[in-house]
Amino acid sequence: MAEERLQRRTQFTASAESQKPRLKKGCPAPEFPILEKQNWLIHLHYIRKDYEACKAVIKEQLQETQGLCEYAIYVQALIFRLEGNIQESLELFQTCAVLSPQCADNLKQVARSLFLLGKHKAATEVYNEAAKLNQKDWEICHNLGVCYIYLKQFTKAQDQLHNALQLNKHDLTYIMLGKIHLLEGDLDKAIEIYKKAVEFSPENTELLTTLGLLYLQLGIYQKAFEHLGNALTYDPTNYKAILAAGSMMQTHGDFDVALTKYRVVACAVPESPPLWNNIGMCFFGKKKYVAAISCLKRANYLAPFDWKILYNLGLVHLTMQQYASAFHFLSAAINFQPKMGELYMLLAVALTNLEDTENAKRAYAEAVRLDKCNPLVNLNYAVLLYNQGEKQGALAQYQEMEKKVNLLKDSSSLEFDSEMVEMAQKLGAALQVGEALVWTKPGKDPKSKHRTTSTSKAASFQQPLGSNQALGQAMSSAAAHRKLPSGAGGTSQPTKPPPLPLEPEPAVEASPAEAPSQIREK
Repeated sequence: MAEERLQRRTQFTASAESQKPRLKKGCPAPEFPILEKQNWLIHLHYIRKDYEACKAVIKEQLQETQGLCEYAIYVQALIFRLEGNIQESLELFQTCAVLSPQCADNLKQVARSLFLLGKHKAATEVYNEAAKLNQKDWEICHNLGVCYIYLKQFTKAQDQLHNALQLNKHDLTYIMLGKIHLLEGDLDKAIEIYKKAVEFSPENTELLTTLGLLYLQLGIYQKAFEHLGNALTYDPTNYKAILAAGSMMQTHGDFDVALTKYRVVACAVPESPPLWNNIGMCFFGKKKYVAAISCLKRANYLAPFDWKILYNLGLVHLTMQQYASAFHFLSAAINFQPKMGELYMLLAVALTNLEDTENAKRAYAEAVRLDKCNPLVNLNYAVLLYNQGEKQGALAQYQEMEKKVNLLKDSSSLEFDSEMVEMAQKLGAALQVGEALVWTKPGKDPKSKHRTTSTSKAASFQQPLGSNQALGQAMSSAAAHRKLPSGAGGTSQPTKPPPLPLEPEPAVEASPAEAPSQIREK
């Protein structure tokens, strides 16, 4: 019985094997066209950044699949974008979107390429289409917000960025949202956003530095120093934080300590215009005028269109009584910043010393028209008119100056520079209005002198608060004294304002987040 069962089993197995198709020896197995069979190799070469080998495999894969391998086209588009061929990458991503129209990633990459080409409106349309396919993608909301920023549609940008934060919190989203408030001039809301960002990411040195700079912009030095110190704790080589700390020391007259800080920054960014501007103003504060001019001219060479550097160069040349050079730099600064009254006042000082009285009067008149807060403008104008024998005009300017001083005294308890007070008293006595003087002498301790509101008001005519320049201005305050410096050697010599601050590189990135660099596997 056992032998019969074994025989039946053997016969059954043999019959089953005989039914299977057999391949002839030496004949290869048939190959089927698999579109994704080399995706792993393409991915491997891409992540190793071996782009030439990657493109060779992509070319072979596209030839075999007659250009229908979506993954190969996608990676080739990424490589083209890395090489700077944005238009070619856009066309390939559009091909991917045609091959797979329900894939949100393809539309995101199409929108990204449109953004890089500067077609922000078209990019928003494509991002909106991608959002319909994937409503919970924070990246789509973030990049939509960035595109709306470039289109100046700040309300829509805020809505999209808030949606992105609700889906997933990221540092870059906080940064862009804070930038919107800065562009709108709302410094308080910007600080609130950056405070939330620091709570979310307490070790992000860029956020800490930016928040410190905003506090520095407001004159809240304690909090500014605290956040800048935290940034330097996490990254001792953060040159922006070092530059800001140096500018704070420079503002308070610690020029040697500030120069020590700037030496560290010079190792990291030796071609930074704000750095050389600040170094030059440190030398100016130490009365080393030749060194100051050398550093400022280097800053001007690196940033020839920065009006603040030109302002400082004009101020230093005025101090050295090089009035023709001062006129040259101040005229250039006015071309870039035509709505700042102090520039016209300094230009008038140079013209007065060049004995061009008529043009000096015109410059003073323009300065008075533009600057409604700084009493220095009216004081210097009154000095010029008095020296020209126009006592009625001088008296009118003197009275206007007194009104501005009264407003400043009512709004704050700041004291004025002693030489400015002395100049006003001499002019008042000469005009026989000495009894109406409203000035008060400051204390003898130079450390007790506060900068006047007039100098801080002058800064308000710079670019709108919240732009990359205004934020940077707080980073690199190059004012040597921040008080009204000397230069009034009697009623014949007008008073000069302090040097202006200068901004370093912007601390806020304006570009949208790059799509995920990881390659999609099929």
